[in-house]
Amino acid sequence: MASLGKTIKKSFEKKTISTTAFGGIISTFTTIAPMFLIMGGIMILYKVLNYDSIIYSDRLLFTCSILYIFIFSLLCTSPFNSVISRYITDRIFEERYDTILPCFYGGLFLNLTVCCAIGIPFYIYAFWFGGIDIVFVFLCFCAFIGLSLVFYCMLFLSITKDYTKISLFFAIGVITMVLSALALVKLLHVPIIMGMMTAIVAGFLSIAIAECAYIKGYFHSNNEQYFDFLSYFKKYWTLSLTNLFYTLGLYIHNFIFWSLNDHIVVKQTYICYPPYDMATCIAMFTNISASVILITQIELHFHERYKAYSEAVIGGRLRDITKAKNRMFSLLSNQLMDVVRNQFIISVLLYLLCVVFLPRFGFAGLVMEIYPCLAAGYFVIFLLYSGIIFLFYFNDRVGSILTTLVFVLLTALISFFARNFEPIWYGIGTFIGSFAGWFVAYFRLRWVERNLDEHIFCQGKLIPETYEAIPSGIVYTLPKDDEAELNADTQQELKEARRL
Repeated sequence: MASLGKTIKKSFEKKTISTTAFGGIISTFTTIAPMFLIMGGIMILYKVLNYDSIIYSDRLLFTCSILYIFIFSLLCTSPFNSVISRYITDRIFEERYDTILPCFYGGLFLNLTVCCAIGIPFYIYAFWFGGIDIVFVFLCFCAFIGLSLVFYCMLFLSITKDYTKISLFFAIGVITMVLSALALVKLLHVPIIMGMMTAIVAGFLSIAIAECAYIKGYFHSNNEQYFDFLSYFKKYWTLSLTNLFYTLGLYIHNFIFWSLNDHIVVKQTYICYPPYDMATCIAMFTNISASVILITQIELHFHERYKAYSEAVIGGRLRDITKAKNRMFSLLSNQLMDVVRNQFIISVLLYLLCVVFLPRFGFAGLVMEIYPCLAAGYFVIFLLYSGIIFLFYFNDRVGSILTTLVFVLLTALISFFARNFEPIWYGIGTFIGSFAGWFVAYFRLRWVERNLDEHIFCQGKLIPETYEAIPSGIVYTLPKDDEAELNADTQQELKEARRL
């Protein structure tokens, strides 16, 4: 995210209690509000449509469908967003604004192709072997495609720096979701889960349509080179894998615990382990504020220091470059510690509130036994995300992919063995895997600090590289007469050499 807006910056710069609180509320609203709006809309549907009256098997089918839609829409869009973001950033720097809209169309086609390649076989299986109603299966597929489109469009909306528009579009989608659900269930007497899924599809599609219309209106020029960005996937494939590995690391421990003996299989299609999945959700919400703290810190302070260093590199003296670099890394260290300190305080408070109040709302037993270790794991995961963001700032693609690869592999490996532990230790794989990834990211940042001059000043090439056939080794060709005379002289020299 490139900017949080002048209003938020002014609020934090005044450094009073009221303005800081106001800035925190607004920054929260502009960063993680969309996710809370969607979850809040679904919770409203639970209440107003008397969701508890549905039989348990139908409730489990609906819950698992929503869980799969969210997880796999994120996984399907994650490989594209980072590479396309890099392509758009470069084109904006070159002031080639007519390339952004065709990139949007080409990336949309590629993203939806991947989603359909994964979603269509799965939902055909759900209908054919799982025996799920074909209308419900079709609605789930539409919700999956709609949410994938929403996540994809948010990348282009962030370029406009108008984050209030993103929250507004999500608010419109949630209102559409609730009103359409009430109309379908209360007025037309559609079955509850069918009406809820139809309403969710309507909400996702309304958000996606609003986002697409805004993007098309904002970037109205088009050079019709729709797949020009594909060359970036070859050049920056590490960015694609980094984003995929990080997103996969968020959920791979869930996939592993779905293989426990007491897991639940719904309609021979959906596999889940509700206590672990619910504990994961609560742990994620306990630490989600770290994203707001990190984005606020970067946009308010670090971005300015990074900009000052870049300007010094372009036209400053060696003393100015060294000073700007030291100030930048000093601030980076302070901000990492600030994120750790502030998020630790928030997480401890939220943890205590969850332990005290959640059992009164039915979240007790095995869920709360699994929760503490997962809460610690997600605390480190969001710190790991801050390390990846800073590595992206310095274009250290090797460090970022090593960080996420260590994260996802160790999380999967230790979670596999943790299935045999006591429930309180089920989340140990998430904690150790994220901590190992954070360890790699931290020392990689230290390496970048020591080698930044080489990284900045020794990446260019004095002679441009070209890919063509190797030129001939013949430098000069003698005329035939000269060649014959030369051969005669050479033969005479060989005879004299043999005689000697």
